[in-house]
Amino acid sequence: MKTFKRKIYSKLAEWKTESDGKTALLIEGARRIGKSTIVEEFGKNEYDSYILIDFAFASQQVKELFNDLSDLNSFFRLLQFYTKKELFERKSLIIFDEVQKFPLARQAIKVLVKDHRYDYIETGSLISIKENVKDILIPSEERKMQMYPMDYEEFCWATEETQAFELGRTIFESKKSFGEAANRDLMRKFRLYMIVGGMPQVVSVFLETNNFSKIDAVKRDILTLY
Repeated sequence: MKTFKRKIYSKLAEWKTESDGKTALLIEGARRIGKSTIVEEFGKNEYDSYILIDFAFASQQVKELFNDLSDLNSFFRLLQFYTKKELFERKSLIIFDEVQKFPLARQAIKVLVKDHRYDYIETGSLISIKENVKDILIPSEERKMQMYPMDYEEFCWATEETQAFELGRTIFESKKSFGEAANRDLMRKFRLYMIVGGMPQVVSVFLETNNFSKIDAVKRDILTLY
């Protein structure tokens, strides 16, 4: 699936600079809105290396590492061995994807952040992440950030209609009419966003096919998942 420009990226960059490894970031949001995609893109662009652990599919070997954090040197050596990725002190990111599926990793954030060797980002689905906290200590070192589906401006970035968005913003701020023709064109483009929606997977199918039957099928798949 294509990676789209998202506003949350700049917030991730701000967190990285301001936190300097003193907090982990938990990105909460509904499923299929692009959390994993944008975080992995951030890891590729902003760090020398990154490790992504998707707890929906993580091996038992990786999960068992979290049972004992008394020796972090061994923990990181084995993590690199199992994932075949190299970590560099203060230059690497470790991503706990779908962390709600393995709360023990979320609890480990307290120890890992205190160690300060690497940066940490967690992603989790809104409903499950609130439910799956039984018998774990929620780390105070965890900073939360909400993520949502693509808004209209992000949709315009994806469809290369940035001029339409800027014109609409100008009309709104100036409270002046630019004529019926401009209004019809802007409303047509906004209605397109209302039809396609802001789920990245659906937007990607729209750009690839321009086929509303296929768009509707993908939407139904997502609704079924929910």
